[in-house]
Amino acid sequence: MVSQLTLSWEMSPALGRGDFIVGAGNREAVALIDNWPNWAAPAAIHGPAGSGKSHLVAAWAAASNAKVLTGAALSLETVATLGAQDAIAVEDVDSALPSDIRDRAIFALFERGMPFLLTGREPVATWPTVLPDLASRFCAVLSFPLWAPDDALLAAIARKLFADRQLQVPEAVIAQMIVSLERSPAAIRDLVARADARALAEKRAVTTALIRDLISPPS
Repeated sequence: MVSQLTLSWEMSPALGRGDFIVGAGNREAVALIDNWPNWAAPAAIHGPAGSGKSHLVAAWAAASNAKVLTGAALSLETVATLGAQDAIAVEDVDSALPSDIRDRAIFALFERGMPFLLTGREPVATWPTVLPDLASRFCAVLSFPLWAPDDALLAAIARKLFADRQLQVPEAVIAQMIVSLERSPAAIRDLVARADARALAEKRAVTTALIRDLISPPS
């Protein structure tokens, strides 16, 4: 079958709190977000790429009117612009090598005395720092996990990602993905994107045959 030229556009995933899929591996992190504004201290959520960190941050930011920055973009100047009651989330804190600028800015957030939210891939107590005082602060922060893969949660993530693309697929497609892929949200997200692109290009539905072709392409 000859592939047709397709136009690509930026997908807009549903990032409201009601769109977040709750499972055994993320229930504590979701409870943290839902408990705002009754936070007594800063908190962190951690998990691999695609596990829902940014989704929960978006839901929390909507509820708290928080400013959201990456660890690489944070500076003392940014912290200085915050009002006394302003909320802030700092994402991907452990995604790059630590720096004096980043560490001093995060330490300044602790010194404000207002709860804030941090995210990273690993538990916050393991995040590297160049500022020893920040390392001790990290060790005292409660860090909530976002990923413990089980079939039910993996399947729910796949359904949501297809729904975000306005695609309805048979349950057999979901089941085949779960048994065939690496058990990670990122692998599911990648395959959903490729399945959508192939289906559009070839003007065909997303079927188990298409999934098989993507997972084990003909040699």
